[in-house]
Amino acid sequence: MTAWTWTGLAVLGALVGAFGTLVGAGGGFILTPVLLVLYPQDTPQTVTAISLVAVFFNAASGSAAYARLRRIDYRSGVVFALATLPGAVAGALVVQYAARRVFDPIMGALLLCLAALAIRGPRHLHSGAGTGGVCRVITDRSGTTYRYRVPVLRGALLSVGVGFASSFLGIGGGVIHVPLLVSVLGFPAHVATATSHFVLANMAGVASITHTLAGSFAHGDGVRRAVALSAGVVVGAQLGARISSRASGALIQRLLAAALALLAVRLLV
Repeated sequence: MTAWTWTGLAVLGALVGAFGTLVGAGGGFILTPVLLVLYPQDTPQTVTAISLVAVFFNAASGSAAYARLRRIDYRSGVVFALATLPGAVAGALVVQYAARRVFDPIMGALLLCLAALAIRGPRHLHSGAGTGGVCRVITDRSGTTYRYRVPVLRGALLSVGVGFASSFLGIGGGVIHVPLLVSVLGFPAHVATATSHFVLANMAGVASITHTLAGSFAHGDGVRRAVALSAGVVVGAQLGARISSRASGALIQRLLAAALALLAVRLLV
């Protein structure tokens, strides 16, 4: 791998890391399609493995930044992270047998639905006045207090499917998880992006280990590409978290919706 290629992948990783952390999506939904274009000779298994390694470092770096901002809902996040793990392992193993020409259109249609959910926003105000779910109260570093209710069991069940789909496609899962956290589970947008990163770091880490054990990096230059991208996303994730502290929840939702729609179009085409 030449120095230019190293630099190019690191810059790509930084851009992906910044945007992925801003919207709480991990960046894999951008990285996987780009890698498919850059390396058409690679198998989907190798591409998704490289993407998930970068997603792990992005999510881990972003989680550290969001922890400093005190926006992570750890009680919900631990439950959701554990629920994603079986699906993450299964998705990493199944991808080597799957026909993308069948699955991609289905996932594209699903992502368009999630984009609509992200645009619509939460179904109720986060006042804690709802009757369902467990009450959560989080005060972040800036002094902003978020009050909302979380249907934990529903969130855990959804997380199982998120773990499988994200690991299978190598997109990390935040791009699916954040709209569900906001629109279905009632999370405030800023708490949703932070908690999604916490969940994503655990899920992507397990999926990356599974890919390694399954031999996804046995051929080609996958390991070095993953290292170059990961170096970039660690830096980009810190920048994305800083921008997030200045961005409104509505802006984050619109950016996420646009990203979902673009990925859906890519999959459908």
